[in-house]
Amino acid sequence: MTETTGTEQVKPVVAVVGRPNVGKSMLVNRIIGRREAVVQDLPGVTRDRVSYDAEWNGREFVIVDTGGWAPDAKGMAAQIAEQAELAIAAADVVLFVVDATVGTQDVDEAVVDVLRRSRKPVVLAANKVDDLRQEADAASMWNLGLGEPHPVSAMHGRGTGDLLDAMLEVMPEAPRAGEAEIGGPRRVAIVGRPNVGKSSLLNQLANARRVVVDNVAGTTVDPVDELVEVGGILYRFIDTAGLRRRVKEASGHEYYAALRTQSAIERAEVCVVVLDASETISDQDLRILTMVEEAGKALVIAYNKWDLTDDERRHYLAREVEQDIRAFAWAPGVNISALTGRNVDRLSKAIEEALEGWETRVSTGKLNAFLGRLTAAHPHPVRGGKQPRILFGTQAHNCPPTFALFTSGQFDPQYVRFVERRLREDFGFRGSPVHVEVRAREKRKDR
Repeated sequence: MTETTGTEQVKPVVAVVGRPNVGKSMLVNRIIGRREAVVQDLPGVTRDRVSYDAEWNGREFVIVDTGGWAPDAKGMAAQIAEQAELAIAAADVVLFVVDATVGTQDVDEAVVDVLRRSRKPVVLAANKVDDLRQEADAASMWNLGLGEPHPVSAMHGRGTGDLLDAMLEVMPEAPRAGEAEIGGPRRVAIVGRPNVGKSSLLNQLANARRVVVDNVAGTTVDPVDELVEVGGILYRFIDTAGLRRRVKEASGHEYYAALRTQSAIERAEVCVVVLDASETISDQDLRILTMVEEAGKALVIAYNKWDLTDDERRHYLAREVEQDIRAFAWAPGVNISALTGRNVDRLSKAIEEALEGWETRVSTGKLNAFLGRLTAAHPHPVRGGKQPRILFGTQAHNCPPTFALFTSGQFDPQYVRFVERRLREDFGFRGSPVHVEVRAREKRKDR
């Protein structure tokens, strides 16, 4: 599976599989050295296959966490099992995790049958071996017929070094740490509240059943990365957990999932915020839009489930957009149906437009000529007998466009917003937040 295309070398892939609640996600966290995969003492918290970059002894690889595999699963559990089988098919190495404290189960033997059919190298991890007394429990796993069981404790880290060494022995060659190419496809996070169709949108874009979709809100927990070509352009899409409430108000695995979503927004260059067009725009929708703006990311608004709206709903939606989303009028909007695929291909044009606005840079000469015309026609109001002036302006940086105004005194927030609005009218910045910072000159007595 490891191959070179152009200048990019594909890293070996390790799929982590096993029945529910044997500690797969905790072991993944131990291997990557940080708490990324959502862990909770409940079976079925991991639902999609989720990949993370990892490195051991100078070798880089991708580790894929999967949901618990069960042969007789139904409903959502069957989809989770399907994701695990897809991960096995795509992997170079399979890390099969069993619980040494309960011994071999029928489900474990069913997984072994799937692994044998796959003909992939398998490394067996006997988890929850926290001390020497439990080593014998791990030894009993020889009867699975997969070779030596490696006793580990994902919770305490015991034995993980030996396990990783065994994985490297059967792993194809990987690029050395630090040699990875910088850049790559543009990163796009799909965000929104639960059950608005984020995972369906990713599946439609990828033209495959990439993530578990269910009409139960909150099906996605971990962010899921997928390389997808839309409109002839390759993007790295990140499907995220639905944000039900503020992070501080969330609990359990929902809290960690919300943290992952915040992290995904920070990692992205542009965010596609998915709104349910068939329902009234909620306060949570507006909070998510504000979160993206405050993070300084390019923004595209996707009005999903357009096929479920009638003329009356579209009339009220237009009013809601005009009133509630007026503050985000700078973001391009696309009416889509993730279920049928309607207008999904138009997202590419909106994403590129938003990225172009996000990266726009205005020369200092053009900016100060603009500020001179603006303040001549619309000077700042007089406050306390004094009228603060703009002495000089510069664009501090782009991504997002951020401007520093050096002034003779403090500016009213309303005037700062006026300057921002006029900047948009003159220079565009379509799809990008614009930040204006006022740096008032110190008075002599304050120096």
